[in-house]
Amino acid sequence: MKSLLQQYKSVIKFIVTFLLVYGVLSFVYSQYLELSKGTIYYPDYVTNLVANQSEILLNSFGYDSQVLPHPDEPSMKLLVNEKYVARVIEGCNGTSVIILFIAFVVAFAGKPKTTFFYILSGSVLIYTVNLFRIVILAIGLYHYPWRKEILHSVIFPGIIYGMVFLLWMFWVNRFSKIKKTNG
Repeated sequence: MKSLLQQYKSVIKFIVTFLLVYGVLSFVYSQYLELSKGTIYYPDYVTNLVANQSEILLNSFGYDSQVLPHPDEPSMKLLVNEKYVARVIEGCNGTSVIILFIAFVVAFAGKPKTTFFYILSGSVLIYTVNLFRIVILAIGLYHYPWRKEILHSVIFPGIIYGMVFLLWMFWVNRFSKIKKTNG
């Protein structure tokens, strides 16, 4: 048993570190969501910010857009040219994806300074791509509402998770402390 643990030490360390970081960050985020109830930033600050920034981007692309608090659920209604096309919910704000990204990078940590800056720059990139994902999705839903399922369930999750996967692979191959062995 001891030799087995020794043999898989790095795998066990990765799993424990990943689960610990993911668990702690998810707990902190859930507490943030609880504390956000009833604040002026409906439904929570980050979701509200993402919805409002999406509105600004849509307007800059020549669309008349507007975000409004949804009266029946904790989300923001996104209107394009006065047509309700989507709602921005907590799951759309990118925070959960960023938490997943951070947990993975920390589990494969490199030098502390490099790890910190990679997490920071990767999180900003994920946030930005997520904003553009929402904007492009809204434009797609405005022009092609019959393509809602494929746009929302296949293409756009593929974009955000594909990018996160590429960021992870770049991290592991370029910066992490994984010992490279010649095969």
